[in-house]
Amino acid sequence: FPCRYFRWWYKKTRIEKKPAFIDLLCAVPLQQIYGCPLGGIGGGTITRGWRGEFCRWQLNPGIYHYETVIANQFTVCLRCKGQTVYQQVLSVERPSTLQGWNWGYCGHYAFYHALYPRAWMVYELPGQNVVLTCRQVSPVIPHDYKDSSLPVGVFIWEVENGRDEDVEVSIMFSLQNGTGTKEDRSGGHWNEPFAFEKEGERVAGVLLHHCTRTNPFTLAISAREKAGTSVTHLTAFNPVGSGREVWQDLLRDGRLDSPTGKSSLTEKGEVTAAAVCAGCRVPARGHRTLELALAWDMPRVHFGSKEKLHLRRYTRFFGSGGDAAPALSHHALTHYEEWERKIEAWQKPILENSQLPSWYKSALFNELYFMTDGGTIWVELPPDCCAEDLQGPAGAGLSHLLPVLREYGRFAYLEGQEYRMYNTYDVHFYASFALVMLWPKLQISLQYDIAVTVVNEDVQPRQYLMCGQTAQVKLKNVVPHDIGDPGDEPWQRVNAYLMHDTADWKDLNLKFVLQVYRDYYLTHDSLYLRDMWPVCQAVMESELKFDTDNDGLIENGGFADQTYDAWVVNGASAYCGGLWLASVCVMCKMAEVLGDAEIQQKYTEILSKGKEAFERMLWNGKYYNYDSSGSDTSSSIMSDQCAGQWFLGACGLDQGEFEVFPKSHVASALKTIFEKNVMSFAGGTMGAVNGMRPDGVPDTSSVQSNEVWVGVVYALAATMIQEGLVEEGFHTAEGCYRTVWEQLGMAFQTPEAYREKKVYRSLAYMRPLSIWSMQLALE
Repeated sequence: FPCRYFRWWYKKTRIEKKPAFIDLLCAVPLQQIYGCPLGGIGGGTITRGWRGEFCRWQLNPGIYHYETVIANQFTVCLRCKGQTVYQQVLSVERPSTLQGWNWGYCGHYAFYHALYPRAWMVYELPGQNVVLTCRQVSPVIPHDYKDSSLPVGVFIWEVENGRDEDVEVSIMFSLQNGTGTKEDRSGGHWNEPFAFEKEGERVAGVLLHHCTRTNPFTLAISAREKAGTSVTHLTAFNPVGSGREVWQDLLRDGRLDSPTGKSSLTEKGEVTAAAVCAGCRVPARGHRTLELALAWDMPRVHFGSKEKLHLRRYTRFFGSGGDAAPALSHHALTHYEEWERKIEAWQKPILENSQLPSWYKSALFNELYFMTDGGTIWVELPPDCCAEDLQGPAGAGLSHLLPVLREYGRFAYLEGQEYRMYNTYDVHFYASFALVMLWPKLQISLQYDIAVTVVNEDVQPRQYLMCGQTAQVKLKNVVPHDIGDPGDEPWQRVNAYLMHDTADWKDLNLKFVLQVYRDYYLTHDSLYLRDMWPVCQAVMESELKFDTDNDGLIENGGFADQTYDAWVVNGASAYCGGLWLASVCVMCKMAEVLGDAEIQQKYTEILSKGKEAFERMLWNGKYYNYDSSGSDTSSSIMSDQCAGQWFLGACGLDQGEFEVFPKSHVASALKTIFEKNVMSFAGGTMGAVNGMRPDGVPDTSSVQSNEVWVGVVYALAATMIQEGLVEEGFHTAEGCYRTVWEQLGMAFQTPEAYREKKVYRSLAYMRPLSIWSMQLALE
């Protein structure tokens, strides 16, 4: 495999000059700098660090740049009695460019706090008796399918004057045209001032037009004009020069010159930037507010193949002409107060619940960063699109497909910022709780997209790297691993994953069926359930072939044929067997709801047989064995062995006639996992290791059995909470939060996995969104 992978990697990255869907040779380096990202869902993101820098860019769908752009800063100017008494860039940096500016703000006087989608930076200005608080807000609002799509962020500057005299305060926001990459020097970029007035509210600033051949965009920096607030601007300056002219302009009178007219186009090799300044008089012992915004407008996007043009979701409300930045800026600055009211109404009951630990409140909201910053794309269906275009020849039964996608668009997010596959389904199974609880229509839209791919097939052959064999890219009635690579054409060509032929994976079909019922249970959407019912029957029929001995229980195939794609499993297994029985149970319930007596009878009989086989082959008196192979590690304690029970509990199907796994066995298994995988691993401080031997030593039979998977730990914690082991659940999950956010400094880039010795894998990953299943369990 290493040789095959290296040959493929070399061809892909060095000859074709394209990024690898998983780059095992050039991982993204850990930078312990990130803070709360800016922007709504699916319009791209710009991440600020906890020191206030603009340092991670994801404007082209699924493509990241990790550059800190030094010109992107906030600068404060204080004036008393007509004299400037203090002027400072609010940054601890001391860069080699813009040396005419006053850098090196002392970090001792600043404080950062984030609770996604908001963040706060507090600056005490030493010796000035003035305190600035910058509140950063993005429109990420549950059950909102309009404003949540907007590519904007607002900075509300609260100024507190502790002096006995009035002070004039100006905040200057400077921004480079671009994202800090070589494209900034490609030439042909330009800036222009703008003002936008609507319903008596006026916003003014500068547009920075970034004119690349593919996916051009406009950045807008702006401020809200209101009584007592002046807004001035500088259309263009050189961000790699000394910057002295900008500094002196602000120093002179706390304002910028506000030249009229457009800047000239940049020459090749030249970079340009702009600035906007908001100022007001703050009375002695008084308080005032200055409001600034950043918006970006990249309405029409191509993925890497450049085959299809996609319109982002927000174009439904602001148009796709590339001229929406002024209106977006105005909307953000006049609606952020409403956004904050909605965000507070959503978060307040959880934040004020004294029964919940503080770390959990932080984790629950801050892990949601991945909803926007997971390479997320949310696009409109083309207006001339018809059902046949979407469904292909086999998908005619999905009657509600077109109305759903037409109303709510298509949604996709990456498996991880390093694992570049959209809607990786085995992982989305865990993360989907955040989506179905907060934006359920996006979960339903995503499920329709998966259903369409299920009923169609792709006969194109491809070689798979792990086994070196050729197979069809996608089989009919089999759930795909993912819906494609942003470097290619997602939705058009699925299964970017090349490691295994996932048609033989045992968990994908089951995870589709479980999500269908879970979604119905939480949304009561009966049209969706009716549409998905034939698809569920098809994937379960396809799955039945894995029950080779007709005992009602599927068998794994002797390779890593599930989400643990480097951990071999053979015969009946706790993980896939448990998911199978949960899916069979859900089929019985859906058949009952839909009045399909024949299917209900069929799966009731399978469930009866399967439960007996599962207990007989895997239960050892304390927990369920990893698998039934009798190998050296088949008795390993898998932390994820109760995944089927987790989902059944989330759907209210874990007791009475629907009790699939005996309650006493589930409780015993969870207590064993807590004792062995949690408390016997790293002193009980790092969550649950995936695999543990009965003697309390981690299972080292594979790279993955020896890892902690953050998203799996949150799901395990949710299962514990569902089963009444609340204290154990919180202790288990706390280990992950403390390790990632505090010990390893991985804020806003939670990885898929880490080991006891602080080795980590795959930064900024989808699966930890499963923490929302803990909240569902608590509710």
